[in-house]
Amino acid sequence: MATIKDIARLSGYSIGTVSRVINSHPDVSEAARQKIEQVIRETGFQPNSNAKLLKQTTTSAVTILVKGTKNIFLETILEEIQELLRVHREAVNVVFLDELADEVETAVQLCAERRPKGLIFLGANPDYLKKSFGEITVPAVLVSGDSSDLDFANLSSFCTDDFQAAKDAVGYLLKAGHTKIGIVGGMGERAHGNVGADRLYGAVEKLEENNISFDRERFYEQSKFSAENGYEATYKLLSRNPEITALFALSDTVAIGAMRAARDLGLRVPEDLSLIGFDGIEYSRYSVPRLTTVEQRSSLMASRSVEDLLLRLNYSRPAVHEKIPYRILEGESVRNLKNS
Repeated sequence: MATIKDIARLSGYSIGTVSRVINSHPDVSEAARQKIEQVIRETGFQPNSNAKLLKQTTTSAVTILVKGTKNIFLETILEEIQELLRVHREAVNVVFLDELADEVETAVQLCAERRPKGLIFLGANPDYLKKSFGEITVPAVLVSGDSSDLDFANLSSFCTDDFQAAKDAVGYLLKAGHTKIGIVGGMGERAHGNVGADRLYGAVEKLEENNISFDRERFYEQSKFSAENGYEATYKLLSRNPEITALFALSDTVAIGAMRAARDLGLRVPEDLSLIGFDGIEYSRYSVPRLTTVEQRSSLMASRSVEDLLLRLNYSRPAVHEKIPYRILEGESVRNLKNS
């Protein structure tokens, strides 16, 4: 059976335009309307809810789209956001997506079919936002990502300064005497607001500021933000470059996998390999050794995001963009070579 996404593909128009035709909105060109209606007739498409019912529906749940299915940090924020919305008696739908999926396309489709009253993105690809977010009209918030340069009036963002925090993480390793520093994590090329890329390039800039040339082939391995992928990437990186004395994992979830990979390669943390993570998830306080990490203030990020969304759902307020404070949380996973 055809879906609204199929109608968009076959007609050559966006999901948002298809939705406006289905719901008899006037702001559609006659050419687009005729083409879409022709495809609907040819495919026998039947909306999940008929147009009359959709018109009568004025409010629905807040929908949360989670970018990544194994990112413990985002799961932590998700739990906090869900509890805050429950306190305010807001119904919630949660959609989990793979890190490489187009979460904005999914959001556009959800807006057409389910009509959420608001959206919360836990992580998002800035390229997808640029391409498709303009089709979304409900209030939305990007959490753990920066949309300040996209200039969408209905999209706020709350995040850590990932670029600067990554510089501080590498600076911490440099102060401990490490110069052979490997980096694990992140997917894709550099783009403002892409968390993995911002962390990677912040780390590289800090190395270059200290006259350390960064050879990606020898010192970097990309990875999704999961323990499994962190393990695989770290195993590859350390196997091909045993000179590395310290590792910056671009998330604590990746760091968990990295610890196991080091152990399986016969390396001790921190005696043979120092390790610093990024996020400050609860597990990092109980790992052996206790993980040194960049601690993000997840509770503040969650509360500010929910507060902003609820205000804009009920009042005419502009979108806002805030950087949430962070700190280096010292653990036991970094060895100071200067004391050796």
